[in-house]
Amino acid sequence: MKGRQMDKDYREAYEQEKYKSTYLAGRVAELEDQVDDLQFKLDRIKNNPVWKASAPFRRCMHFCIRQVDRVKNCGSLSGVIDKMKYKANERKAMCHYGTESFPDDAERERQKNTVFDRMVKISVLTPLWNTPENFLREMIESVQAQTYQNWELCLADGSDDAHAYVGEICREYAKKDRRIVYKKLEKNGGIAENTNRCLEMATGEYVAPFDHDDLLHPCVLYEYVKVINEKDADYIYCDEATFKNGDVNQMITMHFKPDYAIDNLRANNYICHFSMFDKKLLEGTELYRTKFDGSQDHDMILRLTDKARNVVHVPKLLYYWRQHAGSVSSGVEAKPYVVESARGAVADHLRRHGFSNFKITSTRAFETIFKITYEIIGEPKISIIIPNKDHVEDLRRCITSIIEKSTYDNYEIIVVENNSETREIFAYYEELANNPAVKIITYKGDFNYSAINNLGVSEASGEYVLLLNNDIQIITVNWMEELLMYAQRPDVGAVGAKLYYPDKTIQHAGVVIGLGAHRTAGHVHYRQKRENLGYMGRLCYAQNMSAVTGACLLVKKALYEEAGGLDESFAVSLNDVDFCLKLRRLGYLNVFTPFAEAYHYESASRGSDMTGEAAARYNDESARFREKWKAELEAGDPYYNPNFSLDKSDFSLRV
Repeated sequence: MKGRQMDKDYREAYEQEKYKSTYLAGRVAELEDQVDDLQFKLDRIKNNPVWKASAPFRRCMHFCIRQVDRVKNCGSLSGVIDKMKYKANERKAMCHYGTESFPDDAERERQKNTVFDRMVKISVLTPLWNTPENFLREMIESVQAQTYQNWELCLADGSDDAHAYVGEICREYAKKDRRIVYKKLEKNGGIAENTNRCLEMATGEYVAPFDHDDLLHPCVLYEYVKVINEKDADYIYCDEATFKNGDVNQMITMHFKPDYAIDNLRANNYICHFSMFDKKLLEGTELYRTKFDGSQDHDMILRLTDKARNVVHVPKLLYYWRQHAGSVSSGVEAKPYVVESARGAVADHLRRHGFSNFKITSTRAFETIFKITYEIIGEPKISIIIPNKDHVEDLRRCITSIIEKSTYDNYEIIVVENNSETREIFAYYEELANNPAVKIITYKGDFNYSAINNLGVSEASGEYVLLLNNDIQIITVNWMEELLMYAQRPDVGAVGAKLYYPDKTIQHAGVVIGLGAHRTAGHVHYRQKRENLGYMGRLCYAQNMSAVTGACLLVKKALYEEAGGLDESFAVSLNDVDFCLKLRRLGYLNVFTPFAEAYHYESASRGSDMTGEAAARYNDESARFREKWKAELEAGDPYYNPNFSLDKSDFSLRV
């Protein structure tokens, strides 16, 4: 009886699949007819004399559209000019990071003869598919040019019969160099599957996927083995550049990356190339998963960095990504499936980390740069702490914007009154007394931002505390939700918002330690236009930073207390950075999100730090900060590449 039922089930399943196959075959035929029809119409348009005659006009129109887009992305015409200045400086640097950075004969010989304690064997994995001859030869020779010699190049060839020369060239090189291993695949399985076939050939302790049309810096393997020995790295990556016309000196974009930053990586595959990792990390998992073809590297990086003990970034430009028609570097239009694959890879990663309800959407920066919306668990109470002395209009604007614009309801506002003198402010306090969500407490000592906030937090009844300056005006209606979704995570400490001056230029988009004239801390992307995309799109996604400003900072109350609150020896300045670094030392991540926005009428309540006693006080606090965090400052900010200038906030290069 059971057997007959199974047969029946199989027959039904077979008939269903047969019907689906027939239906899909019909749909394919219909779509092919539609494609043919559209191609016919397109050809007719292209061959039309009017269309051909309009080519100059269309080129002009497209140029104008590109310039309008450029202005939008940069925020203004002045933003475009600033961008052009930045690019001019970048072009000066390109030679420095191109062939000029290659080792001379003496340095090459030194590196070649260096004996490390661990002379690990590296398997470079390169899948081939109809690779142009010049790309193929240049790729192979860039591996042969490595100053570190203990490597093998595993080539798995899925090329079709029309490109038989690929195999001939590979066998030519393999005959002369035993470190080159070649295999002709029976069929082309796509980049993910073909790379997996490369892995089957690998005998090295470490493996490094390498695209068939790209180039390696001669020192990359040497630098990687060096950090394996110095830092026991089991996952390594470097900075990279795209180039054109077959010349690495003709760079299009140079990408200088931060150290390992999980929130950055979830939003944007900033690691990308050139990864090398301990083969042991692959135990119990695959190298590339074919279901994420097109974003297989993003999926792989997310999985393996999760498993790695020590992810190390080598802050040197050591990988050259060739741009040509059909490569992803030329745009996702070349491979439109990439976006969905990337979204799927990130979703899979988030589910592995226990997130079940989230939303992943593309941002205006790029289709594969994502905004992740996490589910808020429950409705925890947020205590908003606002220090205040006089400045009734600032405070009124601040509190009114909170009440009128916020979509999150479970909050209280604690105004910490500090030595106000005007009748207007006390009259406003009386108004606020009618609002049960607002509480006024008094700090009677001299102005001390840290002590004032610490008092406010001690009176807070919320599970979370939100430090807020009285000169803040809320823009984003769901600003508290955008901050809270990160602050709720057990691995996150402080979360900060994107703040603007009234002229819509950026006041705060994250804090880098060591930046600025005092070499204490500074705000990146400072004074850039609101619409600016930021360096490599960094103004468009949430990311890890060493610190965020206390002008708008959300943190669990328990963490605030665990870190000891704000250090009251920093009475005015650097107390927020100091607090964030204390959280970082405790093992927590600090997050900047551009999706919580507000205006900041900075220093309206306390004046400038640039003159008189204020300047002297700032110099004193700066000196104590540099002494307290000497080790961290000397190590450099992990979220800011050491190739960037510490004198400017726009990610300008040092050279």
